[in-house]
Amino acid sequence: MKRIFFCLISLLSLSTSIQAQNSAKGVPPVIAEKDLTAYLFVYFIGNKVEEEAVNYAVSSDGYHYYALNNNKPILDSKAISSTGGVRDPHILRGDDGKTFYMVLTDMTSSKGWDSNRAMVLLKSTDLVNWKSSIVNIQTTFPGNENLKRVWAPQTIYDAKAGKYMIYFSMQHAGGPDKIYYAYANKDFTALESEPKLLFVPKSGNACIDGDIIEKDGEYHLFYKTETNTPGIKVAVTKDLTSGKWIENDNYLQQTKDGVEGSSVFKLNNSDEYILMYDVYTKGRYQFTKTKDLESFSVIDNDISMDFNPRHGTILPITRSELKRITDKWGTPAKLPKVNHNPVLEGYYADPEILYSNKTKKYYIYPTSDGFDGWSGYYFKTFSSDNLVDWKDEGIILDLKKDVPWGNRNAWAPCIVEKKIKGKYKYFYYFTAAQKVGVAVSDNPTGPFKDSGKAIVATRPEGIHDGQEIDPDVFTDPKTGKSYLYWGNMYMGVAELNPDMVSLKPGTQKVIAVNPSFREGTYVIYRNGKYYFFWSEDDTRSPKYKVRYGISNSPTGPLEIPENNIVIQGKPEEGIYATGHNSVLQIPNKDEWYITYHRFSYPTGIKMGDAGGFHREVCIDKLEFNADGTIKQVVPTHAGIEALKK
Repeated sequence: MKRIFFCLISLLSLSTSIQAQNSAKGVPPVIAEKDLTAYLFVYFIGNKVEEEAVNYAVSSDGYHYYALNNNKPILDSKAISSTGGVRDPHILRGDDGKTFYMVLTDMTSSKGWDSNRAMVLLKSTDLVNWKSSIVNIQTTFPGNENLKRVWAPQTIYDAKAGKYMIYFSMQHAGGPDKIYYAYANKDFTALESEPKLLFVPKSGNACIDGDIIEKDGEYHLFYKTETNTPGIKVAVTKDLTSGKWIENDNYLQQTKDGVEGSSVFKLNNSDEYILMYDVYTKGRYQFTKTKDLESFSVIDNDISMDFNPRHGTILPITRSELKRITDKWGTPAKLPKVNHNPVLEGYYADPEILYSNKTKKYYIYPTSDGFDGWSGYYFKTFSSDNLVDWKDEGIILDLKKDVPWGNRNAWAPCIVEKKIKGKYKYFYYFTAAQKVGVAVSDNPTGPFKDSGKAIVATRPEGIHDGQEIDPDVFTDPKTGKSYLYWGNMYMGVAELNPDMVSLKPGTQKVIAVNPSFREGTYVIYRNGKYYFFWSEDDTRSPKYKVRYGISNSPTGPLEIPENNIVIQGKPEEGIYATGHNSVLQIPNKDEWYITYHRFSYPTGIKMGDAGGFHREVCIDKLEFNADGTIKQVVPTHAGIEALKK
C-alpha cells in the first residue's frame, strides 16, 4: 500500500466483457480476464442416439483440445431430455462470474429433423453438477400447433433487461426457419413469455444456428442462412430486441463445403477471436481467426483435437475450474502442465501466509486488490492443505461494518497463532485508514472481532514522513516474546504485551535500515539469526522488489549483505513488481517458501499506475546458501508443486 494512497487513478479499460459487467466504479471484476487460463469445449459427436449427448474437452491455449471422460458423455441424455437425445450444446458464464448456463436442442436425428418441439435448460455452479429443465414450446405456448422444429438454442445476458435471453430457430409449417427469443425465468427453468421474433434476414430466407457475441457495445449475430447458397453470415445491432440489424452480405466461411453451427469465442488475454464451424459434410471442424469480427483467416494447421466434434461451443475457464472438471473426469495425458502462479484467482496483494497448528492447514491473508486508488474495505482469507489449491474462505473482517475507528483502506494484514491457556487464539493485525489495528478470533478463518481502537495511530518520535501501515507480527522462539513491526518510509518496532492487543510501554523504536527501505517489513528466525525482509520502491513501479538484512536480535541493528536482493521482476517473462512478501517455514523442516505479489499477468504492465492496485499473489521456493545468506529467488509462472499430504 502506498505513500500517496489518496490519489485517484482512473482504471484503464481492460476491453473484456467480464470487466464490463461491473457497474460500480473501482470495484474488481467478478472474474478477471487474466485468470482465464484454459478453455472448455462442449459438443456432441454424431447422429446415433448414443452420440447425441453432452461431451467435454479442454485446452490450455485455445488451439489444442483433449477430450475428457474418454470422449464419453458427461451427462445422461435420457435423464435430461424428452426425446432421449440432445444436440448443439451452448454454454455461457453468468453475469455473476460463477454460475453457468447450458441450453440444448432436445432431439434425436433418428426420429427425423422435424421431430422436436423442445429445448433443455441447465444450470450449474461448478461445471460438474447440472440441474435441468425441459421447455416444450408447442405444449407451453398456444398457437404453435403447426410448429415443426426448435433448433440450436443459445443464451446471452441482456444487460439492458437484466435477464438471460434464450434465442433459437423455429420453423412452422409452410414458413422458413426464423430466429426467436424469450427471457428465462429467475431460476433458469422456464421461459417468462412466449417467443418473439429476434431476427430474420431482409431476404426472408431461412436462418438457423444463431450465435451472438458482444464487442465494443455492439452485438454480432452469426447465423447460417438457408438459401440456394447456404452459408454463414453476420448481422450487427446495438440493441438486441430492437429489430434493427445491419446485415453483412458476405459469406464468412472459408470453405466451399457445407457448414453449420458457427460459434465465436475470444482468446484469453488477447484481442483476437476464433470463429469455428462444423463442416458437417466432411465430418470435421474449421477454425478461423479475426480481430474485427469481419475478416477471417483459416488457422486449421494450428488446431488439433483428439476427437471429432459436432456443433458445440467453447468457454474460457479459470485454472480452478479446469481442476474441478479434470478431478471429476480425469486429466488428459497430453494436456500441458498448468502454471501454479498466481496461487489466488482475482486481484490480491500484500500476502501474509500462516500454517495453523490447530487445523493443520495453510492460510493466506491478503489485501483485497483491484479497487481504484487502493480503496478496498474488506479482508478475506484462503485455505489450502498443499500450497497449490486454495479455497476462498470469504470475508473475515469488513471495515465498514466491523471497525468504526477506521472504515477505509484495508491494507496489508498479518496474523499470529498463539496458544493461551491451552486454546489457540489468532491475532490479526491490519491497516485501516493509515493506522494499525488488531482483531481476535478462535479460528484462523474467523470471525474476527476488532479490539476497538488502533494499536498504532501516530508516527514514532522523530519521524516526520511516511505512514503507519504494513504491520508484521513475529514471536521470538528464544524468548517467547512477540513483536509488532510497521511503517512506510521507516521501520518501527515495539514489543507486544501478553494480551497481544497492546504495546509494551517504552519498547517502541525505529530500526535503521538504508535508503532502499520503503515498507512491508517481515521477520523470520533461522539458525540463530533474525532475517528482516522489506520492499524497495513503490508498488506502482515495475522495479518494486524485496531486500533483506540479518540481525542477532529481533529489534536490530541490521547487517545488510552486499547482494541483498531477495526477489525482483523478470521482464523477459512478463513478471514485474515482485514485492511485499511473507515467508513460510514448513513445520519441523528447513524448507521455506516466499509469498509475494506482482503486477497481474499479463495485463498489469499495460495499466500504468493502475498496475499497482491490480496485483496478484504468487509463491516460489526460498533457499539459503551455506553461509546463511539468501539465494536470490527467480520468480516463476510455474510456481511450486503441491505438497504431499
